[in-house]
Amino acid sequence: MRRTATALVASAAAVSLASCGVSDIGDSAEASPTKGDDITVGVLFPDKDTKRYEQFDYPNIKKKIAELTDNKGVTKYANAEKDPETQNSQFEQMIADKVDIIIVDAVDSKAVAPAVQKADDAGIPVIAYDRLAEGPIDGYVSFDNELVGQVQGRSLVEDLGDSAANKIVMMNGSPSDPNAAMFKDGALSELQDKVTISESFDTKDWDPKVAKVNMEQAVAKLGVDNIDAVYAANDGIAGAVIDVLKTAGVAKVPPVTGQDADLDAVQRILAGDQYMTVYKSFPTQASAAAEMAVAKVQGRSIEFDALAKDSVDSPTTKNIPAQLVPPVALTKNNIEDTVIADDIYTVKQICTAEFKSDCDAANLK
Repeated sequence: MRRTATALVASAAAVSLASCGVSDIGDSAEASPTKGDDITVGVLFPDKDTKRYEQFDYPNIKKKIAELTDNKGVTKYANAEKDPETQNSQFEQMIADKVDIIIVDAVDSKAVAPAVQKADDAGIPVIAYDRLAEGPIDGYVSFDNELVGQVQGRSLVEDLGDSAANKIVMMNGSPSDPNAAMFKDGALSELQDKVTISESFDTKDWDPKVAKVNMEQAVAKLGVDNIDAVYAANDGIAGAVIDVLKTAGVAKVPPVTGQDADLDAVQRILAGDQYMTVYKSFPTQASAAAEMAVAKVQGRSIEFDALAKDSVDSPTTKNIPAQLVPPVALTKNNIEDTVIADDIYTVKQICTAEFKSDCDAANLK
């Protein structure tokens, strides 16, 4: 994917905030080029293992759509639970229900293309969310995914030092997810010629169970003492990696990256088991998607209204209007300034009895 227009720069501070089956179903509305506040927005998400989708993304999209439409706009929601065929069926149901616009985070960016085409044929715009789907997409809201990988890779180099003597294992994301390739490319741009990449794996469907098997293979081949760090593409993979390393008997877990700022990842960071995660402001992303969706249905220009400051190319569509949100490296030093300041988690949620001493040491109260 080629990104054009605005180049985003990683910030060291937090970005401030300004189900298989369908739920929250309101009355269907006829799809039309321009409408008022009485709109129906379909939201299709890929899985429930990625905790942020149902904890943060969808509730924030739903809330923002209500705010933007004087509580007249409604949402229809479905989660495909990792099954591309299920998602396509849910997509077709949204089309049959004549929603006004669809926001989709694809299970498989290529497999969803026929459903995107059907929506386009029916006059229903489609906004790709988080990962870029193929087909005639009208808008895209995500994070600067290469920058995510750069933040992860740079964090490892900063901790380890620039030396080919440092041996790392790369545990990448799913090969069916175009974002995973961008995370990997971004990370490699920081890691190449600065460390030795001893082993590299792709993680089918982002499944932690797959990551566990792959990491066990790496430990068996290399020996646990010959792994100085692990690039883990997200927090689910990071958790599996850390479990394998602990089971193998490491005295101290080497630096392990992550992404998504899952609650258990934040707690692992406090405890010293995970080095960092990438915090992505889910409320900011969700609000941007809701604003883009409402503007599109109401016939306003998403580019003119500064709702799409960038543009991207997919394998099937060029110059897709895009909004790319910058990511933030979250470590033990900025938990308070990121997920707590942005009301993602409370201190009470993070500092359970198991992590009380870690929270005291980090002065989280």
